[in-house]
Amino acid sequence: MYNEIKNKEKKIAVIGLGYVGLPLALEFAKVFSVIGFDISEPRVEMMKNGVDPSEELESSAFENKDIVFTADIEDIKEASFYVVAVPTPVDEYAVPNLKPLLGASETVGKVISKGDYVVFESTVYPGATEEDCVPIIEELSGLKFCEDFKVGYSPERINPGDKLRTIDKILKIVSGCDEESLKEISKIYGEIITAGIYEAASIKVAEAAKIIENTQRDLNISLMNELSIIFDRMGIDTSEVIEAAGTKWNFIKFTPGLVGGHCIGVDPYYLVYKAKQLGYDPQVILSGRRINDGMPAYVAKKLVQSLIQKGKNPQETKVLVMGVTFKEDVADIRNTKVTDLIKELMDYSVEVDIVDPFASAKDFKKEYGLDLKDKAGDNYDAVLVGVGHQNYKTLNFDYFKSLMNGSPVLFDIKGIYDYPKDDSIDYWRL
Repeated sequence: MYNEIKNKEKKIAVIGLGYVGLPLALEFAKVFSVIGFDISEPRVEMMKNGVDPSEELESSAFENKDIVFTADIEDIKEASFYVVAVPTPVDEYAVPNLKPLLGASETVGKVISKGDYVVFESTVYPGATEEDCVPIIEELSGLKFCEDFKVGYSPERINPGDKLRTIDKILKIVSGCDEESLKEISKIYGEIITAGIYEAASIKVAEAAKIIENTQRDLNISLMNELSIIFDRMGIDTSEVIEAAGTKWNFIKFTPGLVGGHCIGVDPYYLVYKAKQLGYDPQVILSGRRINDGMPAYVAKKLVQSLIQKGKNPQETKVLVMGVTFKEDVADIRNTKVTDLIKELMDYSVEVDIVDPFASAKDFKKEYGLDLKDKAGDNYDAVLVGVGHQNYKTLNFDYFKSLMNGSPVLFDIKGIYDYPKDDSIDYWRL
């Protein structure tokens, strides 16, 4: 397979062209012949015109690439090496929603031929590839797993907004259903990944490795969030505590914050789901999730208390929220926890204005039913900076005070500002 892909006798098809799939497809297209498939025709049209719908890549990223974009399933029948990179979200009850993944498996099952390869990149619980996806491919294709087609798993590790650790510069875990597939998949990915390839012992090991990366990070942040609540009651600044503790060589400087997005706040639930299926009820993982999910309500309550302490009736106050994307300097609004905070404030009858230089007002309205303003107004009772966008970091306290009326209150969720040298502004951070 590697030699035929290398010589462009066979093609790679990347299924799902979002934050993960599109950069991967374009990287493959530097050296291989690639078909990029997505079910959204409007998105495909944008990519045909050199536009990244996720607003991560410049138009130059599309230049001089051997790639064809399509929304027609017939077109990917030309491929022999399929890479699935579709979203794996959870539903409103924090239960894994495998519909996109299973739908992509159906697509593969309809087009795959004998001798083909399928590699899954979507984050899943251990066992999902072989137990949930492979049977669908077998049923629809009439082919037998491992005998007629090979399967592998190579977890995505892309970091949205990171211009330094691009896809080729992140060490890649690969796995296969047998030794032959492992080596072939490893060689194909090795053509585009300069950071190196790690060959996992099995598909399940690779799946588990990916899911604990984000579960570990989620738990570490939940610890810092819990500490920030405790330290706040003690009148201690958490940032100063972390800075002091960080002088020890083995202390890891995690910081408190809102945990959203489509990875850290989601992936632990996949592991929990599978564990419960096996009769084990996770304690530590769910405890961390409860703390992190509760932070928007905690911050909203703190802000309302600050307004009341200033002698203001929450029902007669107006607050500006700056930043609503799930992380700094990206346009992605999926599963952002700033919206939960906004809705908590609205439940206190606080009037809220929202601005963000990266988020799409149309998409934000569609996703959350909330309006984004083009620019900040004035006469606010408080300002809350929810995301650490780079252009926010250059702002000073005089700027924030100019947006507010008497007794200004600034809530700095990401801790990007130092404490003011005077008491002319009421400043708070996690």
